[in-house]
Amino acid sequence: MKLDQNTILALAEHLENAELQARDVTMITGDQPDMDWDDAYAIQDEIKRRKEVRGHKTVGLKAGLTSFAKMKQMGVATPVFGFVSDYMARPDGGEIKHGELIHPKVEAEICIVTKAPLKGPGCNVAAVMAATDFVIPAVEVIDSRYRDFKFDLKSVIADNTSSSRFVIGGRPRDLGDLDLRTLGVVLEINGEIRSMAAGAAVLGHPLAAVAMMANHLGERGQHIPAGTFIMTGGVTEALLVNPGDNVLVRFQDLGSVSMRFV
Repeated sequence: MKLDQNTILALAEHLENAELQARDVTMITGDQPDMDWDDAYAIQDEIKRRKEVRGHKTVGLKAGLTSFAKMKQMGVATPVFGFVSDYMARPDGGEIKHGELIHPKVEAEICIVTKAPLKGPGCNVAAVMAATDFVIPAVEVIDSRYRDFKFDLKSVIADNTSSSRFVIGGRPRDLGDLDLRTLGVVLEINGEIRSMAAGAAVLGHPLAAVAMMANHLGERGQHIPAGTFIMTGGVTEALLVNPGDNVLVRFQDLGSVSMRFV
């Protein structure tokens, strides 16, 4: 690590305040050019700790920048990992207050819940399949705290991979009944089809993102516990939403997820 503990604490407070106050900030690596990957995840860990101290529960893990479309869109080549808290959840078909966010975007997510722990190193797709309890669809609302959605990989890791809101819908399905690589997704905004994709857009197979997450955590002496809700990353590119927009995402064999921005 390159940063001292006081700097990590200050940057975590800075980024979380930007989230909670819905105000954008400049990319933190501009002022901290020596910041390394361990520093970035240490800042994210401190943001998680701050939330948990205030009574919020960490309810899931997430992979970010895992689809080839998102990597191209953001100009990066490496996935990142973060978490979601209880207050970020919104009900299927419900409202999301646009004014609580900075510049929200929506993306379709294929999610799983584990029935057994996953540990790295050496975790692979087969191990994730064996540990998967069920599959469920969701839509993530990402909202980078960085001005104009411009960031580098270390900055977005520190910012908890732009986590903001998420909506779970559809119906749980057994993994054995699905082919996640060919599972089709259609994202509509105000009745207009804006994006179509298949699960293979996420690293060739959505569960590859979970294996990478387990291996990443293994390097840090952590693991994915049984019963963990995991968002495998956006199948589609992230699409900007505005007040009044209605979002509907249809997932083949999994049902649909919808929300309205007010």
